[in-house]
Amino acid sequence: MRFFATAAKGTEPALRDELRELRFARVRADRGGVHFEGEIVDAARACLWSRVAVRVLLEVADFDAADAGALYDGAHAVDWSAWMTPRTTLAVRATCRSSRLTHSQFVAQKTKDAIVDALRDRFGARPSVDKDRPDMLVAVRVARDRATVYLDFGGSSLHERGWRARAGEAPLRETLAAAVVRLSGWDRQRPLVDPMCGAGTIAIEAAAWSRRMAPGLAREQFGFERWASHDDAMRVRLRSLREDARAAALDDAAPVFACDADPRSVQLTRDNAHAAGVPLVVERRDVRRLACLDPPGFIVANPPYGERLDAEPGLYDDLAQSLGRMHGHTVALLCGSPALARAMGRDPERGWLLYNGPIECRLLVYEMT
Repeated sequence: MRFFATAAKGTEPALRDELRELRFARVRADRGGVHFEGEIVDAARACLWSRVAVRVLLEVADFDAADAGALYDGAHAVDWSAWMTPRTTLAVRATCRSSRLTHSQFVAQKTKDAIVDALRDRFGARPSVDKDRPDMLVAVRVARDRATVYLDFGGSSLHERGWRARAGEAPLRETLAAAVVRLSGWDRQRPLVDPMCGAGTIAIEAAAWSRRMAPGLAREQFGFERWASHDDAMRVRLRSLREDARAAALDDAAPVFACDADPRSVQLTRDNAHAAGVPLVVERRDVRRLACLDPPGFIVANPPYGERLDAEPGLYDDLAQSLGRMHGHTVALLCGSPALARAMGRDPERGWLLYNGPIECRLLVYEMT
């Protein structure tokens, strides 16, 4: 079967490397995510273990859709009874690009009509629509007059780890934080610190990754567990996957630290780390008093920027000066403002264009000699 794991824009290389590390087959990066192949159980394993994937989608159809009629006929021809019954609730989401069908809501509505008509033809009854928590979430992508239809395996965004007790003023999604940590080049051996931790997302994701804690374990249920095709055999396989994931977690790993000048952020990070079950060293510390790690390790941060949080006057200069003292460390900064890059006063060794939601950012990695 063919699957597509979606990713935040710009993080596709991180997801590709992660899926290869997890030993999935035929892994190939593409715009918006990564393709891979396998059996149904492999998609379940991806939902359980991927830190970077936002959704895991199962491809069920691919056909020409130059107009509404072709879209309806192609979706109607799918054997939906393999996955659904009239008791299955559903919702349909769509995207369009470079096609004659340009309205995503129209595409979603037409696809929904085809699905419910096909099931009514098969069973004599039609399923209901539930936009909030459907049993089956169908995704349709129309590009260059060709439609690809997917089923969302997770059922909701995989960034929802279940540990975030409260969010900060501008929380970083867990999946993006995981990608930032991976792209920083952290080896999970040397210590890591986030000196501007906010809600603690970067530090928590780093600590959980180094301890081999499967991010999907906290979920009570994935979307595919509500599908009509989810049988006893798959329940046994999924139970085994979860047991293996629990057994894989490590008791000890590289130390991870989180600091912030704001006492509310310090407490928030402690609360979230406790809920996530990861041991963090959390303390109140101004970034201007940033201390070197021993041995030298990684400094990974998401400093405030205008569209997200206003940066204090002089903060970027003070941060750059403080980081300049971190000899032997690797520094990775998610920059939403070019002012921070200017303050660093040097070119980074590596860099990636990423998007924090709609905000264009650059992840800049410096080797501090």
